[in-house]
Amino acid sequence: MVGSLLFLREVFYYCYGTCIFVYLHMKNLILLLLTISIYSTVIAQSQNEKKVATTQIELFNKVAQLDSSLFAAYNSKKLDLMKTYFTNDLEWYQDNGGLIGFEKVFENFNSIFNRDYDLKRNLIKESLEVHPIEGYGAIEIGKHQFKHIENGKLEIGTFKFLMIWKNDNGNWKISRVISYDH
Repeated sequence: MVGSLLFLREVFYYCYGTCIFVYLHMKNLILLLLTISIYSTVIAQSQNEKKVATTQIELFNKVAQLDSSLFAAYNSKKLDLMKTYFTNDLEWYQDNGGLIGFEKVFENFNSIFNRDYDLKRNLIKESLEVHPIEGYGAIEIGKHQFKHIENGKLEIGTFKFLMIWKNDNGNWKISRVISYDH
């Protein structure tokens, strides 16, 4: 009987020791798997952030280039070229002028181009923001200055704007403008 008890005690200690050994190794294995999982998630997230950042930089550069081209046409008084930058269903909201459509916008530009003074627009580059609109295009937000000489004195007006750019298969046009803080 004592021999049987000793045998059972040794079997118990052996099993207990094996269980502790397995438990400790399983715990380490679980920690290792958890670490690998977290690391993989961080790497994947980092790669996605780089993709988004690159896309946002490309979008920013595209809209900045479009803005530059549009207002080069404006500063050169090329009305027909300017029209190519806007959709026919254009809505232009101006705090001191209300809502106007495509035809009225270009009547106003034509009037500006026929004034006695030469009005020039400059973007305040550090104010430029570009935000994507998924499945549509982009939002451009910023400040710009309009300068002209009037009565021998330089007049400068700084205003805020928001433009919605529609991307129609790579053909970018402005569909909405909000001009404010006049």
